Amino acid sequence: MSAERPSLPPVRLNSEAELARDALAAPLFVRAVRLARWAGPDTRVGAGGELAEAQLPAAAEHLDLPADEDGAAYASEAWRLAVDTGLLDVTDPEEGADEGTDGETEGTVTTGENLALLTGGSPQDVLSIWLDGLDAVHADATAPVLDDFADLVGEDGSIDFDALDWDPEAEAEFLDGVLGNLYLLTLADNGAGEGPVPLPALAASMIVPDDMGEPTDDILEQVSEAMMRLDDQFRLLEPIGIVEYHPVDEALLVEEGEAADASAAGADDEDVTRYGMVKLTPLGLYGIRARMLEAGVDAPAVGDLAGKGADALLDGIAHYPESAARAEVKLWLAEYGAGGAVSAAAELLAAARGADEGAPLRRLHCQQALALAGPSAEPAVRAVLGDPELGGLARVWLAERGAADVPAPPEAMIFWLAIDTIAAQLDADGELDELQGLIEGLSAQHSGFFDEVWRVDHPATADVLEAMGRLHSDKKAAKDARKAAFKARSRAGG
Repeated sequence: MSAERPSLPPVRLNSEAELARDALAAPLFVRAVRLARWAGPDTRVGAGGELAEAQLPAAAEHLDLPADEDGAAYASEAWRLAVDTGLLDVTDPEEGADEGTDGETEGTVTTGENLALLTGGSPQDVLSIWLDGLDAVHADATAPVLDDFADLVGEDGSIDFDALDWDPEAEAEFLDGVLGNLYLLTLADNGAGEGPVPLPALAASMIVPDDMGEPTDDILEQVSEAMMRLDDQFRLLEPIGIVEYHPVDEALLVEEGEAADASAAGADDEDVTRYGMVKLTPLGLYGIRARMLEAGVDAPAVGDLAGKGADALLDGIAHYPESAARAEVKLWLAEYGAGGAVSAAAELLAAARGADEGAPLRRLHCQQALALAGPSAEPAVRAVLGDPELGGLARVWLAERGAADVPAPPEAMIFWLAIDTIAAQLDADGELDELQGLIEGLSAQHSGFFDEVWRVDHPATADVLEAMGRLHSDKKAAKDARKAAFKARSRAGG
């Protein structure tokens, strides 16, 4: 492998303006903003920054939430997000301060500076604040589930954290792994994986070993437990806008021995949607990628290479899917403007030179990039007609455009270009049938191809001929290719 491949395929993100609008429309973020604007001098908070319990009903009413425990819980959740994202600044209670109506000392709250940035700042400002909110919700989603908090409190009032059986790092790593798999599935096959993913499949991707055929009962039980945990987590993550989530059918959550809801009596057990379906939103792609980048994961995005040199472009797109590579090149060329095609083409051609292992693939992508540069790039292409490494691709480019006065290539250049082209395709790991067709087509174009090609002064000659010997469907041609490979290695002293 000539170039270090990115660990993930490139993602096509919406513009920052579109993403910022999506962030501002996320239901939980909307509630947090509304509470931040509602809070005033009379608003009281507890020692941990939480909204005083006595004020939760008023906060829920302001958010048009029901006047019950759920409404209070949603209001409390929105309040915490407003504090965590700097939309509100909390002042802790002063020592000796009077107790509130609930018997606890109370602090005060003021408008945070981030609130003004939501209307007066840039899209980057909005997204930065939203990312802080995503981190906070992610932390909530990996927090332990407390069935009975009183059981954890000792006689002296201390909390027995060991009894939680909770590893915060492991919980966060598991959820990040699930979101990473969902991200990868969304990008799979050039975006063909943009549909919702069944929750059981997502849970299984983290639990079932790759080399396991039929999952054991123990593994299936682990998948079921993970699926239920993910159901809770995605219910928390959906309001911040990163996923569209169809939750697990409540009838499936009924404890053994309890009566199921009558509406579930005729439910279809084969209906996969009953077990939960999840899909990353465009904002979710942005948010998960941001978290991965912060963790040091190589997660490229289309547009990352715009404004960089041609060498960075050709190396960067070396193993991109074709559609992503084209989009990246178009953005790169756009930096040169309408009149910069010649300069752009000259830079691409200069970056394509070289005898290193990655050079053939660079030249292949250079040729594809030149196709997008348009006919105005012709002067730069003609300038390299005499170059032993670039003259062949220059002639191909000119011939494809029906250009006049294209000099015939010398025979040595024909054979060199054949080796270089196959070397590039081998490095690109393309479809086997296409590669086999290329090999057989190029070798058939020249009589006595294998009698001459082993003499080509190209670093990849022997490797290419060995590959031709493996892949050529004609037994005699395959044997001739292997003989030629041996001659090439002997000639090179290897």
